[in-house]
Amino acid sequence: MENKLTFEESMQRLEEITKTLENNETTLDEAIGLYKEGVELSAFCKQKLDSAKLQISMLEDK
Repeated sequence: MENKLTFEESMQRLEEITKTLENNETTLDEAIGLYKEGVELSAFCKQKLDSAKLQISMLEDK
């Protein structure tokens, strides 16, 4: 998945996906699609956080 969302937009979308899945009104196919999107967004957010952590660590070492 090519993510064109910012970190903040991705987190907001993850919250929307979570709420949708929790309301139990989605079909199985919709739930699987949302879950897949959520996993991809989660990986993107983790990568962004890891990158930020590395940048902060490098700045602290200077």
